[in-house]
Amino acid sequence: MDVDSKVGAYLQTQQREAPAELAHFFTEFEDLYERKIWHQLTKLVETFINIPEAAPFRIGIYNEFVRDWQKYMNKVKLVLFALAAARQFDSISAAAEFMEKIAKEVDQPESQEAHALALLESAHFRLLLNDLDSTRDTLEKCQRMVESFATVDPVIYASFYRVCADYYKAKASFGQYYKNALLLLACIDIQELTVEDRVQRAYDLSIAALLSDTIYNFGDLLSHPIIDALKGTEHEWMVALLLAFNAGDIGKFESLTGSLHAQPLLAQQESFLQQKIRLMALIESMFKRQGTGARTIPFGVVSAETKMPVNEIEHLVMKALSLGLIRGGIDQVGQQITVQWVQPRYLGKDQIKNLVDRLVQWEGRVIETAQQMSQTTPELFA
Repeated sequence: MDVDSKVGAYLQTQQREAPAELAHFFTEFEDLYERKIWHQLTKLVETFINIPEAAPFRIGIYNEFVRDWQKYMNKVKLVLFALAAARQFDSISAAAEFMEKIAKEVDQPESQEAHALALLESAHFRLLLNDLDSTRDTLEKCQRMVESFATVDPVIYASFYRVCADYYKAKASFGQYYKNALLLLACIDIQELTVEDRVQRAYDLSIAALLSDTIYNFGDLLSHPIIDALKGTEHEWMVALLLAFNAGDIGKFESLTGSLHAQPLLAQQESFLQQKIRLMALIESMFKRQGTGARTIPFGVVSAETKMPVNEIEHLVMKALSLGLIRGGIDQVGQQITVQWVQPRYLGKDQIKNLVDRLVQWEGRVIETAQQMSQTTPELFA
């Protein structure tokens, strides 16, 4: 029996044994295979393996069918088909070894994108085995490869950012996880994720945003549709907590401490979160005063708005200055702060209303100034 007859026998067997809703695929596979219409066949196989009910057939499809005509197909698609099969393996170690074998097979000058993709996916399986060193080495290699490509298939970027994000999650590197997870979301359609995956990704991003010592602007997350995945779930309070931090609302933060204590990772970092919410309150206090002419603020005012003792305000302001959240200076003798610039903010509805009120006040002052000038120097307005 030659190769073609083996393929035909496999497809005919699956036509008989597959569920009714899947059997027609094997009939179409056979037709396209016999006519050697490889592009349409590749697209049809891709459609088939993405059907959840087709999961039990993925290993067989790859081993008994796809490998027979793989030289005619796009090699990135080949790696994706192999990956679909690997995800059905009982052993993670076997899946990693399988993807490493695929990576070697596609390591040709004309298929370096596919090679990078296979390496990344093998690294992901290694990461599941807690092999952080191997994962890091592969990520560094793949980063150099991706940067050298003239053009990159979005699926390569998605794989790279996904593995990077999961690696930094395992390392508890919150800032790097946040950056790479958001870049991943820019490469995919989040509606293609399962509901569970969307909730988990939104939850992990929220934790990372709160616990990172480099993230003090939550706009990228709060404005992203992924955050809606938490609404109506047991984690909905996380959205309220993010909004409290974004607004520097210490009262709201304190009202959510009960929920916060139920999350071990946040509970362990409560002292850090207490400092962070006060930094956010300081930023909000400075931001509200921009455009009002009040650029010099006494320590006492800041103390009241951040709910900190006056003798700790200087340290708080120095922290904000060192993080680049504000620019200005401290008058230790006069016990006051001069602010020249505040980090741009993501504005909630209340903050937008406050901004509108300030614009109205500014307009009023402009009109008042123009009227005074017209009265004192009428020749300029003649």
